[in-house]
Amino acid sequence: MTTLQITKGNPTPEELAALVTVLAARAAAPTPAPDHRQRAGNWATYWRNARTPFHPGPGQWRASAHP
Repeated sequence: MTTLQITKGNPTPEELAALVTVLAARAAAPTPAPDHRQRAGNWATYWRNARTPFHPGPGQWRASAHP
């Protein structure tokens, strides 16, 4: 059994009931199943996030070499 202690404020009985309901529902929720899909390795993930998309236009060739 878990103890709930209110350290500040003066909640109404309805507010306490709402808080206890939310905490009980959260504690009773099932844990999500692990995702077994194939994921990219750390190196591929790094470069996917590090690259910026190319935007064609005048003078963009200069920006293509700079991050």
